[in-house]
Amino acid sequence: MEKRQLGRSGLRISRMALGTMTWGGDTDPDEAASQLVAFVDAGGTLVDTADLYAGGEAERMLGELLSDLVPREDVVLATKTVARRADGPFGGGASRGALLSALEGSLQRLRTDHIDLWQLHAWDSCVPIEETLSALDYAVTSGKVRYVGVSNYAGWQLATAASLATVPLVSGQFEYSLLERGIEREVVPAAAHHGIGVLPWAPLGRGVLTGKYRTGTPADSRGASAEYAGYVEHHRTERAARIVQAVVTAAEGLGTSPLAVALAWVRDRPGVAAPVVGARDTGQLTGSLAAEDLTLPPAIRSALDDVSGVEFGYPERGTR
Repeated sequence: MEKRQLGRSGLRISRMALGTMTWGGDTDPDEAASQLVAFVDAGGTLVDTADLYAGGEAERMLGELLSDLVPREDVVLATKTVARRADGPFGGGASRGALLSALEGSLQRLRTDHIDLWQLHAWDSCVPIEETLSALDYAVTSGKVRYVGVSNYAGWQLATAASLATVPLVSGQFEYSLLERGIEREVVPAAAHHGIGVLPWAPLGRGVLTGKYRTGTPADSRGASAEYAGYVEHHRTERAARIVQAVVTAAEGLGTSPLAVALAWVRDRPGVAAPVVGARDTGQLTGSLAAEDLTLPPAIRSALDDVSGVEFGYPERGTR
């Protein structure tokens, strides 16, 4: 798998990341092990998790696998924090105390002495950003964290944090796909200005871009589960249907899958370092890994850009 620099940092990562949001829930330990091995064998390095996933169980499972199955040094280990994990003053949020408490918990669950990429999962409006950033500074200078990033920040939040940070922010995770291109208005330009690499989550439009929801809801899909039905339904719109049809048509013309077309499109967008891909099983992950061999022809990329285009106006386009 091709490697890329993460933003303007010296950190090199695979241009696809393995997401673990379902680990400890829909994905059991055996299946998680199979996914991790398949990903690393394909040349993947960046594995992303969070202390929120399955109440910490995803981190525990990953820590066990990195102890017993895949060498720790073969993986760029990324996790996230800020979400409420427990009651009490340090059970969540972006205060210095809560963040450093969360860091110790993640290190224990992941069975490691350092995290390669530690990310703030969300902006916390109740805490001064200077306090939040001071925790990132301590995490890096203490050696417990190598690089830091953020997730789900608005453009102004990203620019503010990047401008005030005493250790560089190297990454930002945002929902980004043919169905969700809103970050192109302000987040992507802010990331480019500050040398921050974009790590898209839900690059397959929460599964909708695979085409499997065109005629209904498969019984074994996330859209059929009580937990994820609303998550998927968000992108089941008339506009989305038009975009999905364009993706399916492109896939047929290229002799590949809609999944590969959608993933290749977002992977090669300006500023993107690596889409974060989750999978219900190893078969799904194998389909995503196959996109590594696909580069979209300019004509097809242009057609997909047109059908999914995000609307720009003032002030993004400036005055006239």
